[in-house]
Amino acid sequence: MFNKLIFFSIFLILHNLFSQELTGKDLLEKTINFHDPKNNWTDFQDSFTVKMITADEKIRESLIEIDLYNELFSMSVTKDHNKTFTVIDKSECKIIFNGSESFSKEDEKKHRLTCKNAFKMRDYYTYLYGLPMKLKDPGTILDPVVKRKKFKEKEYLVLKVTYEESVGKDTWYFYFNPLTYAMEVYQFFKDESKNDGEYIILEDIVEVSGIKMPKIRSWFFNKDDKYLGKDILN
Repeated sequence: MFNKLIFFSIFLILHNLFSQELTGKDLLEKTINFHDPKNNWTDFQDSFTVKMITADEKIRESLIEIDLYNELFSMSVTKDHNKTFTVIDKSECKIIFNGSESFSKEDEKKHRLTCKNAFKMRDYYTYLYGLPMKLKDPGTILDPVVKRKKFKEKEYLVLKVTYEESVGKDTWYFYFNPLTYAMEVYQFFKDESKNDGEYIILEDIVEVSGIKMPKIRSWFFNKDDKYLGKDILN
């Protein structure tokens, strides 16, 4: 037992020294190798269902299809007995609400039935479920310094990410398991000095087209740890 403890201690020391030498780019490559070892994201073509449960127990189910190779995205959303189907083919957008392409201005406003919102949702889902691979997109700025940080009593390797102004203004932090390099938490701020924004805890893994994606994402406010809801991937 004593020898095992010595060996484990030496392993941790060597691992700590090695991780300190990692650059942001090195860490990104290692986590992508964990989540997408066969580089399947580049030509991703698959669908999955996401159930969103808000803090007040409201439920929204979305069937999402992402076809990066053909630049197609579709989303079928069921909420409060209404069904919205959106499809984006390259730069073309079509929205069908409860079986019709015609709907009132009131419904358009209430249910956000606009192409602007459709493109926003496409970018949202392809970004979050394309992580960490999406961190190689143009305009992404990786901090070269990898830090070790405790978050909720667990230690992580942390990668800070910012973006060129034309891409985005938020500051993101990605937290990786120091042994497996799995992505387990991410966090964003609009103004870090105000401790605004949110953090997202990732639990379990579902494999979709060879890519390890988080099964459960639980959302919280940074400022007060208030629980906002969770997404469940099926």
